[in-house]
Amino acid sequence: MKKEQENEEINQIKQDLLEQLLEQGKIGKHFESLVEDYINLERLKRDIQKDIDKNGLRVKLKTGNGFESEKPNESVQNILKVNTQQLKILQDLDLKAPSKPPEEGDGDDLL
Repeated sequence: MKKEQENEEINQIKQDLLEQLLEQGKIGKHFESLVEDYINLERLKRDIQKDIDKNGLRVKLKTGNGFESEKPNESVQNILKVNTQQLKILQDLDLKAPSKPPEEGDGDDLL
């Protein structure tokens, strides 16, 4: 995914969350700060996912004595932790997870 498209998606997510807060009458820096935390976690999650896509679920490394071994990619556990934090923020704000708008031509317009 291109960086420009990724930034656009993240901006859409942020706008969706802020609109949900506004609809609930939740206005203030505290709420905006929590949305920013969610967005920062979203960026982090995407970076972690790129690492998983690149390196896989397990990574090879050389031990101190020169032998090669495999270990689980720590990014797998980290993405779960980030996702859990995002869900907690949504729960604290009583918001729904923003959904990505359907892209043109993906068949949804046939209904």
